[in-house]
Amino acid sequence: MSDIRQFIAVMIVAALFVSWLGWRGYTVMELNETLREQSALAAYPYPFRVLRVEGDTAVMSTLRSPRVDTAQAMRELFPDLRRIPETSREFRRAEQEYARLQARASETVTASGSIRRVRWELDENWYYLNNMETRRTPGHAAPINPATGS
Repeated sequence: MSDIRQFIAVMIVAALFVSWLGWRGYTVMELNETLREQSALAAYPYPFRVLRVEGDTAVMSTLRSPRVDTAQAMRELFPDLRRIPETSREFRRAEQEYARLQARASETVTASGSIRRVRWELDENWYYLNNMETRRTPGHAAPINPATGS
């Protein structure tokens, strides 16, 4: 094979690879736009979003994980809940609303046709950015550190 043919073959493979990467990015953007079009999800203080697509699985952001339980996530999302016991009716309603909207986000993404499953991943970036915002605002309680869960 001549140098020119090898060069053309390499360029075709590179172009296909770049196209594939672009398509994956486009799929993520399209799914996130679909989530933003849902009025209930758009109005919620936490932006559920697709981080990446792995085959037929969408990896989505969440505030809950084995390291950060729902109560901690709710306190971070709604600072007024920091003064309310976890057993209160208001606290339970906030948890139920989060769970309902997380399920709705998952259903919205799987309804797209190309996604069959959703895997949730802790949104450490959201906690970090929220921590930075809290530090700039005097008089707020200490934020939660997702690495330690406290």
